[in-house]
Amino acid sequence: MSPATETVADATAPAVRPLRKDAVRNRELLIEAAREVFARRGIEASLDDVAHHAGLGVGTAYRHFANKHELLVAMISEIIDSVVAESERAATIEDPWQALVAFLEASLALQARDRGLREVMLGIYDPDQLERIHERLSPPLNEIVRRAKRAGVVRKDFEPSDVGMLIAMVCAVTEVAGETEPDLWRRYLGIVLDGIKPGGDKLPVPALDEPTLMQAMATHKQAAARSLPGARPS
Repeated sequence: MSPATETVADATAPAVRPLRKDAVRNRELLIEAAREVFARRGIEASLDDVAHHAGLGVGTAYRHFANKHELLVAMISEIIDSVVAESERAATIEDPWQALVAFLEASLALQARDRGLREVMLGIYDPDQLERIHERLSPPLNEIVRRAKRAGVVRKDFEPSDVGMLIAMVCAVTEVAGETEPDLWRRYLGIVLDGIKPGGDKLPVPALDEPTLMQAMATHKQAAARSLPGARPS
């Protein structure tokens, strides 16, 4: 497992002294600056670059994060919180179709405008971490799809596991043309949305079940993460 995805869970470790208010603020500034720097330049940017963007000394940055990969771990936590919040918000929308559209739009918009986010998400290939993300996202997403199917606004063979694949497909548009056409993904989301509405021929193969989907995503993310700038072997 790479340092970028390690978590510390030693119950016997001594309690960590709470950070002072100024230290907490500096940590927040570094994570906020990291999101801005990595959004523009991807994760090839250095911890020094992030510190300078935050208006902090390099030494301050290294007191909070031993290296860029520790900073990425902190970023991942905030990113997942954002995605889960969007899924929970969408699940509260009364109209089942609008709930599904809102989740897809929010998820795609979040990644389309943020190169660093896409690269970090590609780098989440630790199985335990993927499982925790799945546990948080699965309940609201499953409810959104169940409501849409009960209301008859999506095709009968549409499944929750299709959502992640569709997001990955539309995100590929951003990788190809996002630098010059940042909103092009909206065109292909429209095509996808038409494709999941009721009617049409029966799909030739079934959706992946959740265990198979998780394994497929883990394998893909591990391979993709190895190609990212500064990637470390697992």
